[in-house]
Amino acid sequence: MKVTTLGFDADDTLWENERFFKLTEERFTELLIDFAEPYHLREKLLAAERRNLKVYGFGIKGFTLSMVETAIEVTDERVPARVIEQILSAGREMHAHPVETLPFVRETLEQLAPDYRMVLITKGDLFDQERKLAASGLGELFDAIEIVSDKTAETYSRIFSEAGESPENAMMVGNSLKSDIVPAIAAGSWGVHIPHDLTWALEHADEPAKAKQYRRLNNVGEVPALLRQIM
Repeated sequence: MKVTTLGFDADDTLWENERFFKLTEERFTELLIDFAEPYHLREKLLAAERRNLKVYGFGIKGFTLSMVETAIEVTDERVPARVIEQILSAGREMHAHPVETLPFVRETLEQLAPDYRMVLITKGDLFDQERKLAASGLGELFDAIEIVSDKTAETYSRIFSEAGESPENAMMVGNSLKSDIVPAIAAGSWGVHIPHDLTWALEHADEPAKAKQYRRLNNVGEVPALLRQIM
């Protein structure tokens, strides 16, 4: 079926995101180097993030609280107050960091916007996602903005039915196989994977290489050529 609606992920598809989490994680391990080895700390932090997803959701707030929880755990509740303060400060700095759009993003969205129904589909903290979208200057290129708590086949089916013609007429573009590609294909849409150098461990999934509506590209700038090819 003809693609009439394009869905785009935001974090690490349109702008940098995971890089700032990794830099903060490195800072976190340095703060607690006297209490645990970096590898052990990262394991503990990832476990805390996994536990806390259902409570705090995705984003900086949950990450910051998971760092605090991990610091308490690895120090047997003896973590110095100055360390907690610096963890909280690191979280605030992440919220204030400038938005850096990825290569080819703006010109590609401007090229596609006149001919397709454009939908931004991102998950995470509402306040932070709205902040990043405003700072990116890309909001005017989208017909609809969807900030969701998680991305499932049902999520894409609903969004593409409401914002477009149907899931079968839609294409989802994103860097996460788990959140952007696999569930979109399950909903009946195209799934276009654009890998990022850094991907959060909890976003890993097997590549659906045999799916007819799956494609892998090098960057967002290759989307228009793909659309011409499949149409």
